[in-house]
Amino acid sequence: MNKNPLIVDKNTAAGALLKKRERREFRFRAYGILGIVFAFGFLAILLFNLVSSGYTAFLETRILLPITISPQAAGADDYFKPVQEALKKHFPEAKERAEIILMYALVSRDAEIRLKKMAEANPSIIGKPMEIWLKASSEADMYYKARASARLNDNQIKWLAALKKEGRVQKFFSTGFFTHGDSRAAERSGILSSLTGSIFTIICCMLAAFPLGLMTAVYLEEFAAKNRFSEILEVNINNLAAVPSIMFGLLGLAVYINFFGLPRSSSLVGGLTLALLILPIIVITTRNSLRAVPHSIRDAAIALGASKMQATLHHTIPLAMPGIMTGTILGVSRAMGETAPLLMIGMVAFIADVPRNIFSPATALPVQVFLWSNSPEAGFIERASAAIMTLLILLVMINSLAIALRKKFEVKWT
Repeated sequence: MNKNPLIVDKNTAAGALLKKRERREFRFRAYGILGIVFAFGFLAILLFNLVSSGYTAFLETRILLPITISPQAAGADDYFKPVQEALKKHFPEAKERAEIILMYALVSRDAEIRLKKMAEANPSIIGKPMEIWLKASSEADMYYKARASARLNDNQIKWLAALKKEGRVQKFFSTGFFTHGDSRAAERSGILSSLTGSIFTIICCMLAAFPLGLMTAVYLEEFAAKNRFSEILEVNINNLAAVPSIMFGLLGLAVYINFFGLPRSSSLVGGLTLALLILPIIVITTRNSLRAVPHSIRDAAIALGASKMQATLHHTIPLAMPGIMTGTILGVSRAMGETAPLLMIGMVAFIADVPRNIFSPATALPVQVFLWSNSPEAGFIERASAAIMTLLILLVMINSLAIALRKKFEVKWT
């Protein structure tokens, strides 16, 4: 017989109940671990598919051709003609018009722009033979990267294999993906215009949302009377945080564009619209941070002669600032990934030029992903995946900054 009252004999009725409870706890822990494993498994599959389909966008295929820019071609402003002549000399067996057109299609029209810039920067190269690496077309690029979606006919494959055998086809790091704007040709498109638009939009968003959200939270938490009106206001602010983002896009369209007449598809309108989206988040997180500061801090400041405003500005807000900054940065990370509100205010337009200011027509990186993913061309799908990777890296950096700030400035009250 067990004489220790703290140990339950599992052969008794109480012991059976204990065993049943232990089995339930074991199953509960097992379900939790299984859920975590499934979550990480799906995340790993998503990242693998994303990286495997998008990492090649950071590389581009180039073809080395002997180019001579003739004075006639320069005078006629036809800088793709030297490329055509180089291909004809390299593959004289192409006689039919259809074959010649397919042969020209191996090289991107970006070559014309590059040769024109070279000739304008240094006119002495006109008439001189040169060996120049020129960007391949999107289909040739996809084929050289061994993408199953590449569409080349037998002659194009034969010509590309001959160039590769001669060492005239190589992969290079694609700087154009980061330095070019959008383009109708996949091999010439980049994220610079959309990334610049996202930066301008977030700057406008923060300049509008942070001061207004901070002042609202400080007033409601520190100065507003605790009555029915303030309770209704608090409930409405909490409900706004759960409103679908597209509703804020409709609000921005109605207020900023139709009523105030601000320029459509500009970073200013996009930032103000996203400010409406993250304003409830900033207010809620700021109030929670202010609430976490002990009342003894306020009471001590007032006891030493400080006014309510001085106690709030000099003590409460500085001590709550780590939490305020963390919530604000997390709100910014949500705003950076939003697409629906920006679609409603016209930031879905094709923008090839980099926006110069907040009033210029612009698009954002998530919208650029949306546009590229709707294109049937394989090169745009590849670039959409690479743009998603870039956006994820930016979001991870922003969230890491929020964590670092919280760890550095966090005050633990005992």
